[in-house]
Amino acid sequence: MKRVAFVFKVKPDRIEEYKRHHLAVWPEMQEALKRNGWHNYSLFLQPDGTVFGYFETPTGFDAALEGMGQEPINEKWQKLMAPFIDSQVHADRSMVELPEIFHLD
Repeated sequence: MKRVAFVFKVKPDRIEEYKRHHLAVWPEMQEALKRNGWHNYSLFLQPDGTVFGYFETPTGFDAALEGMGQEPINEKWQKLMAPFIDSQVHADRSMVELPEIFHLD
């Protein structure tokens, strides 16, 4: 399994609503994530709107994103999330992968 970490920004005035949506992620979206190799997936949110994400995948970040790009439910979710993301690009494309510099099992 490859460990993947990424960051992106949520607009500060939309943080509370963004958090509410993530308390009720659609079951179809959760299944699509699992189908495309997003395991042990977590999001963490700082008060300034910085989101840190982590997941484990057999394929790597690009392949996991590409797989989700083929899922119709992901397109619906990304359209719902677009107004919250502090970026001019598609929400999935606003994620910046972080290089791993240390790991301890």
